[in-house]
Amino acid sequence: MKKTLLLIPVLLVLFCSCDTLNQVAQSTVQQTGNPTTLDINNGLKQALELATGKSSDQLSAVNGFFGNAAVKILFPPEAQKAEKTLRSIGLGKLADNVILSLNRAAEDAAVQAKPIFVSAIKQMTLTDVTNILLGKQNAATEYFKRTTTLQLSAKFKPVVQTSLNKVGATKYYTDAASAYNKVPFVSKINPDISDYVTQKAIDGLFVEIAQEELNIRQNLGARTTPLLQKVFGYYDRNKK
Repeated sequence: MKKTLLLIPVLLVLFCSCDTLNQVAQSTVQQTGNPTTLDINNGLKQALELATGKSSDQLSAVNGFFGNAAVKILFPPEAQKAEKTLRSIGLGKLADNVILSLNRAAEDAAVQAKPIFVSAIKQMTLTDVTNILLGKQNAATEYFKRTTTLQLSAKFKPVVQTSLNKVGATKYYTDAASAYNKVPFVSKINPDISDYVTQKAIDGLFVEIAQEELNIRQNLGARTTPLLQKVFGYYDRNKK
């Protein structure tokens, strides 16, 4: 009788443990099993909001462009000879001021990017989401290029122009162009720089987004929520 009484709590523990283990097993299956269409939709959009938000925040910070060699804005290609000439005649400080001010303008403009990307993400169809998830490693970046470039340009251009004026870039570049254009026998350069900076700011933004996209596709540690782990685990098993 005593042995029977002693066995009861042991059996209860065993049954409870088995039940708990079963729940854990089912939970694990749910996490590693194929995600539903809704999971894929929500998971990818969550990942893209994180990636684009992080990219915008990084580039809009002080030295976001200027301190990042991958996106730092230099003299336009047609003006690089002018930069070399200016430095050779003792106007290196003027050239440095131009470069710093171009990057400050891009940093100011990058603040405008986040709501544009959020809007593009919200408009994604299920087909878009699936194609991006199972597409090439830069599929999301290419999608954003197609769907946001015109909006980014429209938003960036006035901010860039205002910032160029604010930080003196318009003056610096105009002075640099004017100084260079006075050098005998050189090809004249256009002193208007705003279109160039706008395009380079957008290009830099897509460089950062591509890096973030690659990171979340390849780095397990970047999948910071259970939903991201489930959706990109599915991607790992089905990627091309």
